Amino acid sequence: MLEYPPVMKVHPRARLLQTESAFGVLARARALERAGREVIHLEIGQPDFPTPKHICDGAIQAIRDGKTGYGPTPGIPELREAIAEAAGRERGISIDPSRVIVTPGGKPVIFYTVSCLAGPGDEVIYPDPGFPMYASVIAHCGARPVPLLLREESGFRFDPAELRRLISPRTRLIILNSPQNPTGGVIDRQGFETVAAESRRHGFAVLSDEIYQQFLYDGEFLSPASLEGMQDRTVILDGFSKRYSMTGWRLGYAIVPEALREPFELFQVNVVSCAVTFNQYGALEAIRGSQDCVRAMVAEFRRRRDYLTAELRRMPGVRCTTPAGAFYAFPNVAATGLPSTEVAERLLVEAGVATLAGNSFGPGGDGYLRLSYANSLANLEKAVERMRLFFERLAGSGAG
Repeated sequence: MLEYPPVMKVHPRARLLQTESAFGVLARARALERAGREVIHLEIGQPDFPTPKHICDGAIQAIRDGKTGYGPTPGIPELREAIAEAAGRERGISIDPSRVIVTPGGKPVIFYTVSCLAGPGDEVIYPDPGFPMYASVIAHCGARPVPLLLREESGFRFDPAELRRLISPRTRLIILNSPQNPTGGVIDRQGFETVAAESRRHGFAVLSDEIYQQFLYDGEFLSPASLEGMQDRTVILDGFSKRYSMTGWRLGYAIVPEALREPFELFQVNVVSCAVTFNQYGALEAIRGSQDCVRAMVAEFRRRRDYLTAELRRMPGVRCTTPAGAFYAFPNVAATGLPSTEVAERLLVEAGVATLAGNSFGPGGDGYLRLSYANSLANLEKAVERMRLFFERLAGSGAG
């Protein structure tokens, strides 16, 4: 029999991509549920509120009106104009609609930005712990991921002096995320001013992931794009998934410097052609309609945050700062004496509470768990009771 060479030889570049552990843990939790176990889901970053009716109605009407074909690659003009007006008002800047690129979710913005700006021999600074797709995409593009450590004692803000030490002649981009996933930390004005000054001095760009912009519990939101000379150096990432509880709609957007407008459109047309047309009409209703639904959701998340973090601090072997934004608690469980991966696994299997190990978000998250409080208060109360019993058993067994 003739022997043929293997058909599928996967390029090593594909191996550089990482997965997002939340979806893996969700799959395992669903498997336990199919086997008859009750699991409380604190692993997935998805608001538990339904998409508001007026948004759904907008998309449904668009379908009825036959708006089901291809749309313009950068997005329908009405939505781009509405985004430019609303996003500019929120950030105190003027935005030309031509710089708005509507994408199928926020992740393409990360991929397009890094691909446009960095490659082999370049460096990209990103937060650690941070959204795992940052390091994944940087490595896939051939650049060197340079982690910027976020520490609990500083409210999970980066140290400006440490940032300056990490900058090199090869730095092409720094990724910021505020409010931040997974820690709930918020960058202060000093931090943003440091980034802006170093960007102007060294010539690197900034990708500002502002997807949790509305989920800020204290103070006023600040975008680096609003600082002197930074609008033409900053790519803003935002979207509809979190703010309007539209995760499955897959709608995000980038606000880009003029130099990146054409490259972004080329990436978009090559990879996805366009975002879903009728979904964009739903998003248009989201912007045009009442924002009471957003304010109500943020107020409820604040209530859940206050409850959950207070209860976590009462558990043996656990300490927890109060997150300033987003909808995640990031408790420190190092005092248990167990790796966070083992704590997360045992919480799922023994207590029926699905969480994420902090090191899923980079080495800087080792010793922590990420808990999403995008779940009902009743479910949080049930999860708290299960976790309290679990940590009490650990303490009683001498594991810590």
